[in-house]
Amino acid sequence: MMWAVFTGLLIAGIGVFVFLKPRLIWDLTEKRKSYRADEPSGFYLKATKLSGALLALAGIFVALLPFFLK
Repeated sequence: MMWAVFTGLLIAGIGVFVFLKPRLIWDLTEKRKSYRADEPSGFYLKATKLSGALLALAGIFVALLPFFLK
């Protein structure tokens, strides 16, 4: 049970980080692939924020799931 809670909180933490710092995620993953792009597009920022929010919600769900299945 504790491993599920810990894993869920870890996933939620990563999701919050991705939601709050989409430009850093772009710098780490996409910037080196483009020699012309100086900053991420608006669509990239919105999509990354959405995926971070969904990841955070999934992490919270995983962390709370053992308490509902008891």
